[in-house]
Amino acid sequence: MAKEAKFRKKQATTRQEIPTASLPDIIFMLLIFFMLTTVLREFDVQVEYTLPEAYMIERIENKRLISYIWVGRDGRIQIDDNIVQLHDISSIMYQKRVEIPNLIVSMRIDRYSEMGVVTDIQQELREADALRINYSSLHRL
Repeated sequence: MAKEAKFRKKQATTRQEIPTASLPDIIFMLLIFFMLTTVLREFDVQVEYTLPEAYMIERIENKRLISYIWVGRDGRIQIDDNIVQLHDISSIMYQKRVEIPNLIVSMRIDRYSEMGVVTDIQQELREADALRINYSSLHRL
C-alpha cells in the first residue's frame, strides 16, 4: 500500500487563465479592417429596370467618379435618390460636373425603353457638358 501513495500526482493549486490583454487591440484591428473593406450601397433605386446584355464590356475601376442615371420601364428617370424630370437633368449634372470635373455618367436604362428617351437624356447631358457617358449592361457569355 505504501507504493501506491508514492505515485500519487500533486494537484495544482493555482488556476491558469487565458491572457486577454491584447484582445481590445485585435477587436479594434478587425473593426478597422471591416470598415475599410465594406462597400455600402449609395442609392435606393426606385425605378424598375432590366439591363440589356452585351458581349464586350469594360469595368470602371474608380466608382467615386460615377454618377448614375436610371431609366425605368415606365419612363421615369432617377438621379441619385430622386425621381427627376427630363428638363432637370442638365442643371443637376452641371452641378455634379462642377464638384467632380472627371465625372462619368453611367446610364442604367431598361432594355425595353424607347430610344427617344435615351436621345433626350443625351441632349441634356451635352448641355451640362457631361460628355463622359457609360452605358451599363449585363455581360453575356
